[in-house]
Amino acid sequence: MTMRRHPRAAALALAALPVAVLAQQTPQANAPAVMNIATVSVEGVSLSGSLSVADGRAVIGNNGSITAGDKTARVHLTRGGDLDVCATTTVHLSTDTSTPGGALMIALDRGALEAHYAPGQYSDVLLTPDLRILISPPGEADLSIRVNNQGDTCVDNHGNHAPYVLASSLFDGGAYRVQPNQRVLFEHGSIRDVVDNEQESCGCPPAQPLSVASVGTPGPNPAHPGEPVARNKAEADNPFPLAESEGLAAPPSAPTTPVVPPGQPHAEVEAPLVYNTAMPPSLVAAPPASANHPVSAAAAPPVAQAPPPPKPHTGFFGHLGHFFKRLFGGK
Repeated sequence: MTMRRHPRAAALALAALPVAVLAQQTPQANAPAVMNIATVSVEGVSLSGSLSVADGRAVIGNNGSITAGDKTARVHLTRGGDLDVCATTTVHLSTDTSTPGGALMIALDRGALEAHYAPGQYSDVLLTPDLRILISPPGEADLSIRVNNQGDTCVDNHGNHAPYVLASSLFDGGAYRVQPNQRVLFEHGSIRDVVDNEQESCGCPPAQPLSVASVGTPGPNPAHPGEPVARNKAEADNPFPLAESEGLAAPPSAPTTPVVPPGQPHAEVEAPLVYNTAMPPSLVAAPPASANHPVSAAAAPPVAQAPPPPKPHTGFFGHLGHFFKRLFGGK
């Protein structure tokens, strides 16, 4: 009995072995391969998430966050194309691993971003605090997006072959398609309040203008040496940087050194010198005002003057009094 059952049991075990091996190998064969999303230089940026660093560059795995410093950070996508993360902006990147060539998912809380790439088979998703923006093929994306602290969201779908861009509200419902070569502003992130001919740029603010030390200053009103050169009349009339107005850069700090050097008067005031014999010497004149002795805006109260001495009596009684004074030795 034992000799007869042993070969049969061994045969059953051998027959079941390939099935077990196949069952273990099938999920691994169908599992999507782990793929990196992007690479970025570690200089001037802050990184977090699934990443590895080598030779001054960070490789982002299936998710990661990139915060640019005071300059724009260039992010190279593994599938091709680039993302420009503008100064002080934080971008969260992830990918959908459930589909081959997973769609790119981007989250932007505040700041500005420029995307230059070809969308894949599936729509990419860009999330802001108020909007869900789909970037769908076909076409070449040359997309700029800016979100300020008030939720105003600017979208520029540049190019004649721009992709299909559809913005939908996360709270109120509704959708708005941004046409190719159209620049719109969703006020406070609302689909219902749309400025469809926004004039300001939606992407990274322009770099600081060059100094006259390196370029010439043509025109009737050239700048002085060391001053920045305005690119156009609008920039000259409105010197406040767009980066500061949109919250992409901190305003300049207050000067640590005094504006007026020590020992030099900040302001000078001239006061007339008036002399009056009827007034006490302390009320004759006041010293001129200076930085250490400012002049009060309130006028000093008028000082009562002493009445003039009475005039001597004239006539008969006057002459009689004068005679007695001389008689007794008076003058």
